[in-house]
Amino acid sequence: MALGVCHEQLFPKTMKRYILLIVLSIFSLNAIHAEITWTLSDDGTLTISGTDMPDYNYGAAPWYSQREKIKKVVIENGVTNIGSYAFRNCSGLTSITIPNSVTSIGNSAFFVCTGLTSITIPNSVTSIGMSTFQYCFSLTSINIPNSVTNISACAFSGCRGLTSINIPNNVTSIGEDAFNGCSGLISVTIPNSVTSIGILAFENCI
Repeated sequence: MALGVCHEQLFPKTMKRYILLIVLSIFSLNAIHAEITWTLSDDGTLTISGTDMPDYNYGAAPWYSQREKIKKVVIENGVTNIGSYAFRNCSGLTSITIPNSVTSIGNSAFFVCTGLTSITIPNSVTSIGMSTFQYCFSLTSINIPNSVTNISACAFSGCRGLTSINIPNNVTSIGEDAFNGCSGLISVTIPNSVTSIGILAFENCI
């Protein structure tokens, strides 16, 4: 029988404590190996510096508890990636600066950042994760650089403010549901380099 929340009472208390210690150890190791530092100013500017930003579990980004105060994100040069779930649910975020040192943007990094209106992705970025900008309702423009080779599933799903998108020449695949629900989309340029388009990629683009 599978053990879920409803079967929690089947665990002995000692086993629960053992599992808790393992989980705490994992989080501790994650904190030790996190190679970034951050500050949040009174005006809502979150400044991130360092090198390798870790991938976070949902709600585990160190600034998550203060997400409602974040208006602007400045990632300083030297940071190599934007971790998964890094800015999820930062609904007050309106702008972000991404340096050329960043090469990848993780899954759901900007999920439900409903205040984000535009973003420029530098040419250094080669991959954009799943659901990266999903439900960024206010996003009206996005610059996808030539360095990106694929657009992952649900990457821009629900971005109803987007009116046009230019897919660069190096992109070979567009994932399923990539632009699903982009109801304001009236123009799409797809280059000859694209060899596959996933199911429902442009569903509900009325």
